[in-house]
Amino acid sequence: MKDILDALNWRAAIKQYDTDKKLSDDQYNSLMDALCLSPSSFGLEPWRAIVVTNPEIRAQLKEAAWGQAQVSDSSHLVVFCVPTAFGDVDVEKFVDFIAEVRGVERSTLADYEGMMKGSLANKSEEEKIAWCSKQAYLALGFLLSAAALEGVDASPMEGFSSEKFDEILGLKGKGLTSVVIAGLGFRSEDDAYSKMKKIRFPKDQMIIEVK
Repeated sequence: MKDILDALNWRAAIKQYDTDKKLSDDQYNSLMDALCLSPSSFGLEPWRAIVVTNPEIRAQLKEAAWGQAQVSDSSHLVVFCVPTAFGDVDVEKFVDFIAEVRGVERSTLADYEGMMKGSLANKSEEEKIAWCSKQAYLALGFLLSAAALEGVDASPMEGFSSEKFDEILGLKGKGLTSVVIAGLGFRSEDDAYSKMKKIRFPKDQMIIEVK
């Protein structure tokens, strides 16, 4: 536990990245592997991560993020997206996959399939997008923790135009929309925020125990 607490105390939302330092292939692959292990409601994983390294595209995305340097200067930019339509077909594909991986008869999963479909049927399209977005944020949290353990800096960001990101990345044609982003890389020596004391309210103000 000490290792993860040390890593989380070390991490900061970096504003200035060292543009000469890039993630190694091993670091990148480890973080993506960790990202794919993040939990989600029912295990459906209703999100996708678009990883952008192309400088020209990132320059456009920077403009759509009000000029924030993390978008263009980090080693990798991860754009978390969710489907604009999610329903029975997605559940059926998931159940097919479970049956294949676990080597079980699909019929044994009928109750689970019905429960998932019933839950989604009770949501409007807007509610489904909101629900999917919550799963994307769970994945973001996993990525931030994994990055800290790997000694990689990360900057979670909501300050961008989702509409413009979707247009630049051609997400509409993929049936996706962007919800949150994160830069990955290594802090610049000039980054002031990484040198500041971490501000968090005391545990006794944040944790409420019901016994």
